[in-house]
Amino acid sequence: MAIRQIRFEDDPILRKKSRKVDKIDERIRTLVQDMLDTMYKEEGVGLAAPQVGILKRVVVIDIGEGPIVMINPEIIEEEGKSIDLEGCLSIPGKSGKVCRPERVKVEHLDIEGNKNIIEGTALLARALCHEIDHLNGILYIDKVVDADDEQEC
Repeated sequence: MAIRQIRFEDDPILRKKSRKVDKIDERIRTLVQDMLDTMYKEEGVGLAAPQVGILKRVVVIDIGEGPIVMINPEIIEEEGKSIDLEGCLSIPGKSGKVCRPERVKVEHLDIEGNKNIIEGTALLARALCHEIDHLNGILYIDKVVDADDEQEC
């Protein structure tokens, strides 16, 4: 389809809360395909719609096991804690240690409008949390922990 322009850290759209998708139509399908194309071109593992300038609750993820498309994702369960390095396509060249749940369950709609629940651990859990944060105007840099805070994760 098309490669979309990634928004960077200083763009105010990244700090806004995304709106729920009420109808999965051709525009949403095109957005999803463009987001996947953009994510793969940029060699990312996830991309949220605000990162391409669209304030809709749409996320794509691929941790190497095939694409996951989530519309209106919501974390419904989380367990454990894990600190690991994160980066972001909207903040190129930087990374930081972030405390995230070790396991999460996320309820969402697929591209056909079917309600699904995905459970993720390790990298997938981290990617799910990271991308859902984007939908709420939160960047990983807001959650970076320093060496002294690692015990408080």
